[in-house]
Amino acid sequence: MHIIDQRARLILQHPGAFALKALKSFRANQGLLLAGAVAYYALLSMVPLLIVTVIALSHVIDQAELLQTLGRYLEWLLPGQSKAIVAELANFMTHRDVIGWVLLATMLFFSSLAFTVLENAMSVIFFHRVAIRRRHFLISALLPYCYILALGVGLLLVTLVSGSLQAIGQESVDLLGHSWSLRGVSGTLLYLLGLGGEILVLTSVYLVMPVGRLSLRHALLGGVTAALLWELTRHVLVWYFATLSQVNVVYGSLTTAIVVLLSLEIAATLLLFGAQVIAEYERVGEDDLHGTPPSFRT
Repeated sequence: MHIIDQRARLILQHPGAFALKALKSFRANQGLLLAGAVAYYALLSMVPLLIVTVIALSHVIDQAELLQTLGRYLEWLLPGQSKAIVAELANFMTHRDVIGWVLLATMLFFSSLAFTVLENAMSVIFFHRVAIRRRHFLISALLPYCYILALGVGLLLVTLVSGSLQAIGQESVDLLGHSWSLRGVSGTLLYLLGLGGEILVLTSVYLVMPVGRLSLRHALLGGVTAALLWELTRHVLVWYFATLSQVNVVYGSLTTAIVVLLSLEIAATLLLFGAQVIAEYERVGEDDLHGTPPSFRT
């Protein structure tokens, strides 16, 4: 506890120096290159992952309700492009009878690629941990599928909760002859549910992906940092694509793929930067905040 207090005290005394050192370390670790790799494999894994998840959960939840929930929260990750993804997903589900065991196994394999690449990217950010302790290859092989299962359970819970909140939005409160609709309250609760889920997912990534045991406090620090940065960036992206962007003129029919890849790369950059913040926080007190950050060497 004393070490944690000392670290927090040093950061509060020099917040600018800490942020600058995190940025320098992120650049030294080739963070943008790592984010590009994560974004590419995330694009490759997204549709198979969503298909497998919807197929599994459609046995428990109505498919239309499930797709509606997916569309609402995909908008957090892919501003302005969630409708296209959900439309393709719905189109595939109408022909789900063509899915065989070979295709299902292929989709499961491609669904896991993004998590494997993310784990490797995290090992670069947390290279000071990898030098001390390495993860068994069987754990690395099974980890993506465990995470896919956890995300499926999370989507199930979010769908059930958001359905209840939408039902609340259709109600009203009558008091002293006045009636107040609960739609605004429902919308606020849905937003808070999405934000809380975003922080929870990011925190779980920081807890699971790096080698070794990471404290919940450190993982939450990275999760909140990445979530707040993404919320700010997401609103900027929505405004940009709605007002200034001419990407559809330049790329034509490739517009959806380009915008999705760009959004994923920005999200991956912030995700890895959150990991870099955790790594720098772990080294506070060991290194000079104003010194040259250690870097990963190829």
